[in-house]
Amino acid sequence: PTRLLPVTAAIVVERLEREYPGGLKAVDGVDLRVEEGEIYGFLGPNGAGKSTTVRMLTTLLRPTGGRALVAGHDVVADAQKVRREIGVALQEAALDPLMTGRELLELQGALHGLSRTVSRERGEDLLGRVELEDAAERRLATYSGGMRRRLDLAMALVHRPRVLFLDEPTTGLDPASRAALWREVRLLNQEGTTVFLTTQYLEEAEQLAGRVGIIDHGHIVAEGTPEELKSRIGDPALHVQVADDTRAAEARRLLEPLGACSEHAEHGIVVRTADGARAIAPVVRVLDDAG
Repeated sequence: PTRLLPVTAAIVVERLEREYPGGLKAVDGVDLRVEEGEIYGFLGPNGAGKSTTVRMLTTLLRPTGGRALVAGHDVVADAQKVRREIGVALQEAALDPLMTGRELLELQGALHGLSRTVSRERGEDLLGRVELEDAAERRLATYSGGMRRRLDLAMALVHRPRVLFLDEPTTGLDPASRAALWREVRLLNQEGTTVFLTTQYLEEAEQLAGRVGIIDHGHIVAEGTPEELKSRIGDPALHVQVADDTRAAEARRLLEPLGACSEHAEHGIVVRTADGARAIAPVVRVLDDAG
């Protein structure tokens, strides 16, 4: 029988599986633990199993194996209790394009059992937090992609959830909208909300998450802090391209004191250095001094 670890964490998962007809296992024996007040980044390419895992943890999809507890409740046996404790912003929210931002927030409050007065007050507060006050009376159909994602986030927060699930929240957003959403996620976490964030972007995981799990083909293949994961990969690599083979040989001789060098493609050199981006300036100086 499956025995879950003592439940002191926001999310505890053991050997979680989801198998589809035909034998395809989208999630295959996932184990993970997310502590209270943590931002956990779930990183992986399309089709790796990120969204399937989130759908199981948010009670939208029934596991075919293993168990999971969210906010202390079993996602199968206590699904209703789980839903009361979580906020969810998925990639594609089914929202009525003819409703305004304010109407959608008040409707969300009503669905969570809040009174009309509380729903209205909470909606006003959240519209301010996600900087949508000026668009509150506009229909959703007129919102940009970034505005929709911020409204999705606000709707997930109406009932003050203990655990917030964000499924690729910044996919397709411009840099300014991405930065605004990052700021709000950090603020929510500082206020005590546990955040489970799926993303395809290493930069996003590095910016927000204290720990990261990498999933591929339904398996967790690595887990740790962003710094730990980067150190496992090896030193950063700087690629240098020069005019011809003769110059490439000379450039490699000049650059070898700065880090381990190897050839790469045509007239190319790879310099591996623990200094990362800080190595760019010394490399440029050496090459410039040599003409």
